[in-house]
Amino acid sequence: MNERDQHINATPSTDEFIKGLWRDNPVFVQVLGMCPVLAVSNTAGNALAMGLATAFVLLMSNILVSALRNFIPKQVRIASYILIIATFVTITDYAIQAISVDLHKSLGAFISLIVVNCLILSRAEAFAAKNTIGRSIMDALGMGIGFTFALFCLGAVRELLGNGSLFGWAVFPENFQAWIVMILPAGGFFTLALLLLGINAIQQKQKQAEA
Repeated sequence: MNERDQHINATPSTDEFIKGLWRDNPVFVQVLGMCPVLAVSNTAGNALAMGLATAFVLLMSNILVSALRNFIPKQVRIASYILIIATFVTITDYAIQAISVDLHKSLGAFISLIVVNCLILSRAEAFAAKNTIGRSIMDALGMGIGFTFALFCLGAVRELLGNGSLFGWAVFPENFQAWIVMILPAGGFFTLALLLLGINAIQQKQKQAEA
């Protein structure tokens, strides 16, 4: 690798950030982390909280994995990554419990399950372990914000149609007939399927326009 290639590899790129928002969105494109996406997105508040918690763990674990990438033996790298991720998940769990006990109860065991979220482990193994801290931060921010945005979209749609509200505030008039199915597990699958259909249609049109 020449000096120019080394410089490019060491320099944080906005493309690392943008790819997680749209082109490689973890939910709408890679379809990762479906367990929390479908389980806690029954309200916009729960979805936003889970998205931000996951984004924080992703960012901090990417930073630490990238900083220690030359010191972690390859034979124990996965175990080391899980230990790092579990540490920040524990911090997040206690922080959410301190901020709001009700929110902590609403998210339940899914906070702890961030440890096994394939999105976080995949970014640690595929990107942070091979790139500088700067690039790893940009990658984590893009993927984290993209994941949070996807969860918020699901939560907002489901809460609007299922309760007629957004963040607990009434949006539709009192005579609005709520779609109870939207706040049930089946509503998560229906909403995700429709959003994936829309995203795929937009991406196909973009590819045709570029061609």
